[in-house]
Amino acid sequence: MKRKATSEDMRPGYDFDYSKAVRGKYYRRILKEGANVAVLEPDVAKAFPDSASVNDALRVVLKAGQTARGLPARSARPRAKAVRAG
Repeated sequence: MKRKATSEDMRPGYDFDYSKAVRGKYYRRILKEGANVAVLEPDVAKAFPDSASVNDALRVVLKAGQTARGLPARSARPRAKAVRAG
């Protein structure tokens, strides 16, 4: 069984009592603005070691989507009519 940490176990300079901590400091802001936390499935999380790599991958996806939207559905060049023999 783990023993409970005491102030004697802490290094000098640490505030063991969290004397300046404020409970729910960002609670209202999160309610107002919403949270920006996304939970990844374990298999996806293995592919990304940190949030920077996730952001880089999502930027690639966004850029690809913007490029795809900019392309016309069909070529703008008119098709040549087939010449029938005969």
